[in-house]
Amino acid sequence: MKKAIILAFSFLIFLSCQNSENKQTVINNKNQKPSLIGAWELTGFYNYKNNVIIDSFTKSEDFKQVKIYTPTKVMWSKKVPNDTTDWFGYGSYAIDSTKLTEVLDYGSKVMNQVIKEKTKFEYELLLEKDKFTQIELDENGDRIYSEIYERIE
Repeated sequence: MKKAIILAFSFLIFLSCQNSENKQTVINNKNQKPSLIGAWELTGFYNYKNNVIIDSFTKSEDFKQVKIYTPTKVMWSKKVPNDTTDWFGYGSYAIDSTKLTEVLDYGSKVMNQVIKEKTKFEYELLLEKDKFTQIELDENGDRIYSEIYERIE
């Protein structure tokens, strides 16, 4: 009988430790900083004037744009309705708390023409757990255009 009580008590302690461990994992996940690592789909756009949003719109159902970030690399692709042009790019990226920098190595035929002139693309970054906005700035640092993405994986 004593062995059964000791065994039952040991089992209860084991279960309580498991539950505490699981709760701690959940708490740690909630406290983690948002990350770009994953797959994202473009959901909308903002246009700015004098750093104020003057127009916002969602993408059409036929338009698709996806970005995938690994710990050091980025790849994006775009499908534009009724456009036979391929759109994609691949390269590396870096972020700090408010800035996203992408450096493209190569892309589609059209993007390779852009990359010949400019490989580095810098954006203001607003990053949340399952959403991010990359904001294009003009030469004075004023907001002019942004893309809004939502996490898909």
